[in-house]
Amino acid sequence: MTNRFMEIALAEARAAGKRGEVPVGAVLVMDGAVVAQAGNRTRADNDVTAHAEVAVIREAARTLGQERLTGADLYVTLEPCTLCAAAISFARIRRLYYGAEDPKGGGVDNGVRFFAQPTCHHAPEVYSGISGVEAAEILKDFFMERR
Repeated sequence: MTNRFMEIALAEARAAGKRGEVPVGAVLVMDGAVVAQAGNRTRADNDVTAHAEVAVIREAARTLGQERLTGADLYVTLEPCTLCAAAISFARIRRLYYGAEDPKGGGVDNGVRFFAQPTCHHAPEVYSGISGVEAAEILKDFFMERR
C-alpha cells in the first residue's frame, strides 16, 4: 500500500541516505496538510537525538507554536525506536503510520513496545507496513553499500 505522505517520507529517507545518514524519513500531517518533513540528521547535527521523527516533531511544534500535536498524524519509514516512541507519546500524536519493522531497534511493535507499557501516558493508533517493502529496501541497499 502506498500513500502520498509515505511517498514524501520515503523521499526524505533517500535524501538522508545520500547525505550519509541512516535513511529514515518522516512527515507530520495535520488536517490533511504536511506541517513538517525531515530525514535523519544525527551525523549532520552531531546529535544522537536528531532522528527523523524527533526532527519533524520539533519543526511542527515550532511552526504551530505548541508543544502538543494533538490531531496530528506521523508517517515514518521505519518503526520508531524507544526514544522516538516516547517523543510521539509526549507530543500526543494521534496516529502513527510506519513502513518497515525494526526487530532489533524498534520500540513500538518490537523491543520494549513502549505504547503498551502502563507508564505510557498516550498511545497513538498504530498502522504498520505502509510501503514497508520499499522502506526496507532503502535501508538494505544503504547498508549493503557500506559493507
